[in-house]
Amino acid sequence: MSSLPEPFLARLKSLFPAERCYLDVVDRYAYSYDNSRKIFLPDAVVFPLDAEEIRELILLCNEYGIPVTPRGRGTGTAGGSIPERGGVALSLERMRKILAVDAKNRVIVAEPGVLNQEVQEAAKPHGFFWPPDPSSSAYCSIGGNLATGAGGPHAVKYGTTRDHVLGLRAVTGKGDAIRAGCYTTKGVVGYDLTRLLIGSEGTLAVITEATLKLTPLPQATGGIAAHYRDAESCADAIIAIMSQSVTPSALEFLDEGSLNLIRSRHPGMLPENSKAMLMIEVDGAPSEIPEYCSAILAACGNSGMIDAERVSDAQALWSARRALSPLLRDIAPKKINEDIVVPVSRLPELLRGLEALSSEYGLANVNFGHAGNGNIHVNLLVDPDNGPEMGRAESCLGEIFDLVLAMDGTLSGEHGVGREKMPYVSREIDAVTMDLMKRIKAVFDPNGILNPGKLFP
Repeated sequence: MSSLPEPFLARLKSLFPAERCYLDVVDRYAYSYDNSRKIFLPDAVVFPLDAEEIRELILLCNEYGIPVTPRGRGTGTAGGSIPERGGVALSLERMRKILAVDAKNRVIVAEPGVLNQEVQEAAKPHGFFWPPDPSSSAYCSIGGNLATGAGGPHAVKYGTTRDHVLGLRAVTGKGDAIRAGCYTTKGVVGYDLTRLLIGSEGTLAVITEATLKLTPLPQATGGIAAHYRDAESCADAIIAIMSQSVTPSALEFLDEGSLNLIRSRHPGMLPENSKAMLMIEVDGAPSEIPEYCSAILAACGNSGMIDAERVSDAQALWSARRALSPLLRDIAPKKINEDIVVPVSRLPELLRGLEALSSEYGLANVNFGHAGNGNIHVNLLVDPDNGPEMGRAESCLGEIFDLVLAMDGTLSGEHGVGREKMPYVSREIDAVTMDLMKRIKAVFDPNGILNPGKLFP
């Protein structure tokens, strides 16, 4: 049974019919976890259909001091959408309307429950796309993308979610309905609340509508695969590629552990002597692709390169890349997945440091990611039932974060902080800045009911 007060439950049921208000423990369980694999059971799950229902819920929860945890599709890895302190899980998955497709102004207006892939499908017939493309794009929602500031492979050329949102409507933790940003690509009236809300992980307000800026689809693309004898040579090539005039539309790094996982499922796809790989995409007009590929291939070359060539079947490689994350459980039952970022020029140093630390602590580690942004997904692979190994992993992770920050990097490029990185945030953000952030939180959410237990240590 739910532990919520009876008067609160009675009013909650008056706001949401039974088919949109789950109180049975079995129904609630599906909303107790995300891809962090941590489990915290909510006391209720509600499914609003519009902004007014969200506002009424938040006002009610403020009255009784009940926590509210906004939720998209639960694909996040940082524990940002799990109801750590119980209360109400606010699932936005039924707010599924695309409200406008305005091709003349390169805009789509969508509710938060619309899937990333659905936005792409709505934009494509008009010759456009929405650049943020996380690997979970077929399943993740726009609201979740906005909450975490999602990126993806094409962020190296096109930027992350923040760069492709013109305006938002939202309901604050106080229960106020607000509008941020505008409909046009230029607009400097007032503070930029749009960029403040994007990446705030549902701790300030619940996004109810987003005005998304579309980008023309490239006329053509070309793919390149480059293989190296070691990770350091591969990292040197990344620096060379990002230092020349042609910006790739995607630049993905895969280390030896990643390549071995692909080999286990796709024998013969990769050279056996390759210890590191770059998957590269360029886009533009058909006449530009050969020139762009030639420039990238020239930048790939160094003494550690085994082979680099254009590929005719790039989709097969991308499919293998997207399958990497679930394949990690072939090595160990649990992955500690971190999306650290360093300046591109520091990548060789980072990869050397990661190799040294995983060896020092006796841990399996697989690294891959969006190398053009310096964004590497570190995966420490462990057995959660092995206490000593988990202790070593925690110590190793702390040293990895210290290494990243010493290189002018950041602890998260696209996954967010959630609850998983929360203990480490004070290593990156100083006390004065942290205090300012907490005071901003208090303005938006004075009673602290909105997604408590996230972001701030």
